[in-house]
Amino acid sequence: MSDNTMTAAPPVPDYPETLGHPRPLWMLFMTEFWERFAFYGIRWALVLYIVSQFYGGDPSGQAFASRTYGAYLALVYAAAIFGGYIADRVLGYQRSILVGAAVMTIGLFAIAVPNKEVFEFGLATIIVGNGLFKPNISTMVGKLYGVADGRRDSGFTIFYMGINLGAMISPVLTEYLAKVMFGTDAMPSYKYVFIASGVGMLISLFWFWFGRRGLKDVGLPPVGGENPMRVVYVLAGMLVGVPVIYLLLAAGAGFLQGVLSILFVALSTLLLVEGIRNGRVARDRVIAMLIIFVFNVMFWMFFEQAGSSFTFLADEIVNRQFGSFNFPTAWFQSVNSIGIIVMAPMIAWIWVRMKSRNPSISRKFGLGLIFNGLAFLLLMFALSSLVSDAGKIPFWTLFMVYVIQSVGELCLSPIGLSMVTKLAPVRLVGFGMGGWFLSTGIGNNLSGIFAGHVSGESGMTVKSALSGYTFGFWALMGAGVLLFLIAPLISKLMHGVK
Repeated sequence: MSDNTMTAAPPVPDYPETLGHPRPLWMLFMTEFWERFAFYGIRWALVLYIVSQFYGGDPSGQAFASRTYGAYLALVYAAAIFGGYIADRVLGYQRSILVGAAVMTIGLFAIAVPNKEVFEFGLATIIVGNGLFKPNISTMVGKLYGVADGRRDSGFTIFYMGINLGAMISPVLTEYLAKVMFGTDAMPSYKYVFIASGVGMLISLFWFWFGRRGLKDVGLPPVGGENPMRVVYVLAGMLVGVPVIYLLLAAGAGFLQGVLSILFVALSTLLLVEGIRNGRVARDRVIAMLIIFVFNVMFWMFFEQAGSSFTFLADEIVNRQFGSFNFPTAWFQSVNSIGIIVMAPMIAWIWVRMKSRNPSISRKFGLGLIFNGLAFLLLMFALSSLVSDAGKIPFWTLFMVYVIQSVGELCLSPIGLSMVTKLAPVRLVGFGMGGWFLSTGIGNNLSGIFAGHVSGESGMTVKSALSGYTFGFWALMGAGVLLFLIAPLISKLMHGVK
C-alpha cells in the first residue's frame, strides 16, 4: 500500500470529451463492463456446476459447493489488498490491469476443464488475476478528474452503470448458452458458461490494450519502474500465488476463516496503533471505522447467499413456471443489477432531499442491515405459509428478496470506501481500504459456511431453508437495531465526519 503522505496530486491531462466527460472514461466503462460480464457470468453456475460435475447431481454436494463459492469470493476481496500495493509501487495501474486481465482470462478458460483439481486451480488463477484488476480499474476512473472537478461523482456513477449492465446481461446470455444452445434444462452444458466468460474477459483485455493510449500519462509505472522485467517478476510472484490460493481453497472455508481473521486482527491492530500515535481524534476515528467493519461482515455474510443458497432455493423450491415458460434460475442474478440501476438515482435523490436530516454513516449502515433482514423475513413468511402442495414457494417472493436486498446494498455499499478515506489515518489510508476489502471478504467466506448449513448434509429442503433464513432474519435485524442504538456513540467517535 502507498503511504498516502500529503503530496500534491499530479496534474490531470487535458482529455478530449465525450458527452461531457473525459473520453477515457468510456473506454474504462467498457473494460469494466466485460470484466463484470465474465465475473457474473460464472456466478450463477458455479455451485450448480460443482454439484452436477463432481457429485453427480447428488444434493449432498450443496454444502461443499456453497463453502467453495464463499471461499472463492473471500479470496477475491483479500487479493485486492495486494493488487493496490503492486500498482502503486511496482507496475503502475495500466500494466497491473493488463496483467490481471490476462491471468483472469487463463483462469476462466481453465475452469471449463471437467476436472476437480484443474477447476480449483482455475479458480485460484481467477482470484490472483482479479487482485490486480479489480481495485486498480476503479482507481483509474478517479485519476481522470481533478479533486475539485464537479464531474467526478457523476463519472463514477457512469462507471458503476457499466458494472451493473455487465452483471445484468451475462446471466441471461450464459444461461442461454448452457441450457438452450449447447445443452438442455435437465442437462446444462456449464462449460460454455465458463468459455463465454473467458471470451468476455479476453474482450476486456483487448479493449483496454487498444484504448489505454488515450489515458496518456495516467497510470503509467512509477518513476524508475519502467523496466519491463518488473512485469516478469510480478508474473513469477503470481505463479507462486496460485498454488497458495489453491491450497487455501482446498483447506476449506473453516481454515480460511481462521487465516482471514488473523489478517483482520493484525491489520486492525496496525491501524489502531497508528491512530493512537496521531492523537485522540485519529484514535477515535479508527475505532469507529473498525466497528463499522464488523457490521459490514454481517451484511455480506447474508447478502451473498445470492450465488449459493438462493441459487439452490431458486433451482429446487421456487415455482418458476409460467404456463409453458420456465423462468431460468440464472436470471435471478440479474434482478440485483436491475434494482441497482433503477433505484440508485432514487436513493441518491432521497439523501439529497433530506439535507440536514440525512442519516449518519452508521445509521445508513443500520438501514442496509435492516433491509437485508426484511428480505429474510419475506423468505420466512414464504417458507412457512406459502408452500404449495408440490413443495414450492411463489416466484414473486424470491424476486422481491433480491429487490429488497438491493435497497439495503444501496444504503451501505456506496459509502464504504468513502468512509475509509475520511476515517483512516492519513499515512495508512491504503491499509484502511485493505480492511474494508478484508471485512467484505470475511463476510463472503461466512456466507458460504452459512449456506452450507442451510443446505445441510443431504441438500436443501423447505425445513432446512426456513431454519437457516429464520436465523438470518434475527441476526440481521438484531445487528441493524444495535447499530441504530449505538449510532450516536459512533458519530461522536467520528468527530464531525459525515
